[in-house]
Amino acid sequence: MTSPRTLTPGLPFLWERARRVNPSSLVARARRAGRRHGRSTLGVVVDMLWQAGVRGVGFQDYIDYDFAMLTRAERATYMTSPVSHRLAVRFDDPAYRHLFHDKIAFNGTFAPHLQREWMVVTDDNADDVRAFALRHGTIVTKEPMGRAGLGVHRYLARDVTDWSRFHRGLLDRGETLIEEVIRQHDELAALCAGTVNTTRVTTYFDGERTHVLAMAQKFGRGAVSDQNAFGGFYAMLDETGRATGDGYDSNDRVYPTHPDSGIRIADFRLPMFDEVLEFVDRLARVVPQVRYVGWDIAVSPTGPVLVEGNWAAGVYENKPSATGIRTGHKPRYLAAIDADAAGSASPLPHAAPARAVA
Repeated sequence: MTSPRTLTPGLPFLWERARRVNPSSLVARARRAGRRHGRSTLGVVVDMLWQAGVRGVGFQDYIDYDFAMLTRAERATYMTSPVSHRLAVRFDDPAYRHLFHDKIAFNGTFAPHLQREWMVVTDDNADDVRAFALRHGTIVTKEPMGRAGLGVHRYLARDVTDWSRFHRGLLDRGETLIEEVIRQHDELAALCAGTVNTTRVTTYFDGERTHVLAMAQKFGRGAVSDQNAFGGFYAMLDETGRATGDGYDSNDRVYPTHPDSGIRIADFRLPMFDEVLEFVDRLARVVPQVRYVGWDIAVSPTGPVLVEGNWAAGVYENKPSATGIRTGHKPRYLAAIDADAAGSASPLPHAAPARAVA
């Protein structure tokens, strides 16, 4: 049986987290949360430590998902980073994780679903790099082991004057994966044309069916990546692909409209939503040994395109102060993973079953 208690991080994990606590950062976060929700700084600090040590709630989870304003029952509906990590360790076979962690291995494994040209930089292929870049005009380079958008770069071929030097620079910096830039759907480009705005779809594959646990639409700000580190933000999507409210980021900023285009975030609906669900079902079956995955999908004019998959899926959750919704997605995770756990989670408010794709 998979229960909320068995998903709580163990003592070694919690001890390692405790060793890395930055007291000044903790107090600063607690002070901001206290001001926002009308609570004392000391009270929030104590609550954050208790939630981290007993409930498996990361400090950033506590801030991002407005735990300071939630009841105990409401908090229990939220998926958190430590609990998500425990799911990944339990359900993603270590022998196959490298196929997701290494971007070159990932591209080779999922090549039919990328729908774009890509190549690997080696010591002797400077001419091939030049031809690739000139053919596409703009290229994206990636460090194969980069995470959270870090290690992703964008170059214009017209800016390169010395191709031998450019090639050597890619090798020296470890940018050994080159990809064609994805052309996104016009509705997504209208929000921010300078960034490919991706959809994070978190799934669990039970061996027969793919369960969609959560979906979030990420919005870029013109940089090469739509991740938070590049100024991006996101909004959760409902069962029809519509945004559940305003957008938000991990710096406690809320976005009623996109800052660059002025488009209202709550009006967003993912184009080709049904096609995206069918697409992730196919993806989940490629490496069935890695059952719990966060897929980053781009919707092109002709259909969904795979950007990458993350075996350590990370967490995208609802922010009550941005949406007015005071519950999260944890019951969906439990329902997909274990029917008994779904029964134990069902009394939580507004628990919704995970959407299964046959």
